[in-house]
Amino acid sequence: MRVATFNVENMFERARAMNLDTWADGKGVLEDFTRLNGLVQEPAYSDQIKSELLETMGRYEGLLSSGESRFILLRDIRGKFLSRPRNKPVEIAATGRGDWIGWFELVKEPVKETATENTGRVIGLLDADVLCVVEAENRIGLKRFNEDVLPPVSVAPFDHIMLIDGNDDRGIDVGIMTKQDHKIVRMLSHVDDRDDKGIIFSRDCAEYEIETPQGNTLLLLVNHFKSKGYGAPAESAAKRLRQAKRVRAIYDEYVSGGRDYVAVVGDLNEVPEASPMDPLVREGSTLTDIMAHPEFQGDGRPGTHGNGTKSGKLDYILMSPKLSDKVITGGIERQGVWGGKNGTLFPHLPTISAEVDAASDHAALWVELDI
Repeated sequence: MRVATFNVENMFERARAMNLDTWADGKGVLEDFTRLNGLVQEPAYSDQIKSELLETMGRYEGLLSSGESRFILLRDIRGKFLSRPRNKPVEIAATGRGDWIGWFELVKEPVKETATENTGRVIGLLDADVLCVVEAENRIGLKRFNEDVLPPVSVAPFDHIMLIDGNDDRGIDVGIMTKQDHKIVRMLSHVDDRDDKGIIFSRDCAEYEIETPQGNTLLLLVNHFKSKGYGAPAESAAKRLRQAKRVRAIYDEYVSGGRDYVAVVGDLNEVPEASPMDPLVREGSTLTDIMAHPEFQGDGRPGTHGNGTKSGKLDYILMSPKLSDKVITGGIERQGVWGGKNGTLFPHLPTISAEVDAASDHAALWVELDI
């Protein structure tokens, strides 16, 4: 059987702030968006909180006057959050969270049709029996993609589609697609897992248990760790370390309980050498990354993101010892990535004529297993 993981960076819609030329261009928007939603959760709005809310919203034309800007939208459902007196500055009318029902959303825009089709073409090249999908909008979107995009680009659709909405309200969840004879027999979400600092997972560590045609069971822990795209680097790294520790604990529990075939897969947003990865690749870990496996057939580039440099090694298929023993071969599918300023660093799909046509900034990883 073939298992793959692919960060598709959304299939139909993506937050406009995340769809700019570079991550740096949207970083400030994402930080402001997170801060706004954090502030409005406070039980009482002090003068300082009100001042920060107004100052932050004022950076986005239209957000104070109409509740909508290019990047951020105010959803004011019930009660009164803002007051707009005639000929006077806008004020925060609510005195705290209990006065109103509402929140801030990121404005979304359609992903270019060619890019969506190229995502489908990459999935066809992977030819996976089980595909772990990172950054899918929701299950219905994943289902639509499977039924409406894959067949027109000559790719056979999958038979089982599942996605559990995670903790990120930007529509970047983790899901799974499997072929008919690879049934999803159990699933479990970890969105509510906590430690002494609060919620652990930025999205989820979704468990999907797959029954193989040979009667074996494969347990996949599908992850998307805290992004490097925004937030203080030290805080982001600390969050990823908390996530790695929790995933390691979940993995250890299953392996010590007698599970043979377990894999941690997805976009972990960290290079192997960095300390947040210690629980998964060091500290007595028994997990083996497919890219470090002797049967891996690479292309000479150590990374999975962007230009494939060492600093871009963000995606993983980490396997338990008995699963690693069952590896036939493995590889990386980079043809959906633009690659370099002019797209000339490595071959890409002929249907990609510009960076905007790329399926993703992430290459996909796959492994062939004899289970």
